[in-house]
Amino acid sequence: MNEQQNRNTKQGSAVTVIGLGPMGQAMTRTLLAAGHPVTVWNRTASRADGVVNDGAKLAVTPGEAVEASDLVILSLTDYQAMYDVLDSATESLAGRTLVNLSSDTPDRTREAATWAAGHGATFLTGGVMVPAPMVGTEAAYIYYSGRGEVMGSHLATLTLLGTPKHLGEDPGLAQMMYQAQLAVFLTTLSGLMHATAMLGTAGMKAQEALPELLSFVDSMGDILRAGEETPGAALDAGQHPGDLSTVTMMGATSDHIVETSTSLGLDLALPLAVQAHYRRAIDDEHGSDNWTRIIDSIRGLR
Repeated sequence: MNEQQNRNTKQGSAVTVIGLGPMGQAMTRTLLAAGHPVTVWNRTASRADGVVNDGAKLAVTPGEAVEASDLVILSLTDYQAMYDVLDSATESLAGRTLVNLSSDTPDRTREAATWAAGHGATFLTGGVMVPAPMVGTEAAYIYYSGRGEVMGSHLATLTLLGTPKHLGEDPGLAQMMYQAQLAVFLTTLSGLMHATAMLGTAGMKAQEALPELLSFVDSMGDILRAGEETPGAALDAGQHPGDLSTVTMMGATSDHIVETSTSLGLDLALPLAVQAHYRRAIDDEHGSDNWTRIIDSIRGLR
């Protein structure tokens, strides 16, 4: 091994990060701290000032950024932003691995993988499941999908950002899991704010209400796992035993939430949406089944 190769081994392989919002900056700093030379590019160049001061190199153009590294990590608003940035650099893509950690739809990620292959690049889809301050910590994890050998060749570097969870070859899988996780997250956030607004009408301040509500959120996993050795197994088998809770019981609760929210003058969008799931299941004569039966109407089945 010559002196240059030895120096590169000690430093770590070069990485390019395109997109320097809070997430891109956090990833850049994590890679720098691990000894990787990092080249960055951002449409607004001044956003790179902080990471450049920390040791990153600022590329003048997207093409220069791509050519600096075999591994190119994208942290952008959406997949259209990838095309907007890289359309001027397509001649530089051959032989590179693009890891797109931006949010979009599964179909667009599949289209992006085809586009990258058309320019000689390999492609991994990623979904970062923690906020920027947690990148690089033990709590961080990232879903990936795409060719397994591509994932394996960059595993050590990607692990620095968060525990990698490779879901399979389909480029759309990681984005599907990302959107599914955020569906739970966003509806939970809306539920918390609706509940806080309800309690506020009774004079309870948010700093009193939220600790109680968050304690309940923390316990939901244990509640949903209770009584089922493998969560989801009954769903996969099409079984909805109503021995613990039923569609009718949960539907009545949803009715009470709508009535209470109406009397308090609160927005009804969320409680009406939840109520509709149970009413459809009851209309389809599934009132005695477990509440999980609402998945039929969500799937578009009647």
